[in-house]
Amino acid sequence: MRILMLCDDYYHPGQVPIDGIAPLSQQGFRFDVIKNANDFSCGILNQYPAVLLCKMDEISQTDKGTWKTAAVQDAFKDYVESGGGILAVHSAVVSSREIAALDKMLGCRFLGHPNNSPVTVQPVKQHPVTEGVGMFCETDEHYNIEIFAQDADVLLASYSPAQGEESKYKEEPYFNAPAAIYPAGFVRTQGKGRICVLSPGHLPDVWSNPHFQKLLSNALKWCANK
Repeated sequence: MRILMLCDDYYHPGQVPIDGIAPLSQQGFRFDVIKNANDFSCGILNQYPAVLLCKMDEISQTDKGTWKTAAVQDAFKDYVESGGGILAVHSAVVSSREIAALDKMLGCRFLGHPNNSPVTVQPVKQHPVTEGVGMFCETDEHYNIEIFAQDADVLLASYSPAQGEESKYKEEPYFNAPAAIYPAGFVRTQGKGRICVLSPGHLPDVWSNPHFQKLLSNALKWCANK
């Protein structure tokens, strides 16, 4: 199955997800990777049953210009409503700087995260996306996301322990962060298309974890309606 992957921004080097998806080639996935959004054209979306989106609103790691223009967001909306799928991982949930059409479609927004810490992820509902996925724990950024899509079906929860004075940050929400439980994954539909959001995925150990690998495989198949 051919999948388009968009990745790479200032805080999230594209090599992390690129290395993370490499094992999926053994399951028949083929990824066409775009790191610099200047190389992206809206017209290519319809060549793929699903898009793996691992990129916030920056053209590349060295270019902080916006790439989620009105035309791009409208193209993604049309793509999904016509039957395409989007798997949005980690940085993809950081809000766009222009209009919010893509954020609305994903159904959530990023609120903050504490320092990197042990994050436990656990399925909370049976679904094709969570089939065969067990609880796992890896050091990661524990994303706090606000889900506003009313049809969001939450499949995963995440937990991180309290952090104290050793925090390297001096401002909230990073300093003296309490223990927290946040949603870590959900699915929704729009038109004929399917959307899955997974909030873990900042560090390489998460991507290489067998349970996260299973999540990615399941989610891509579900989003592509395969």
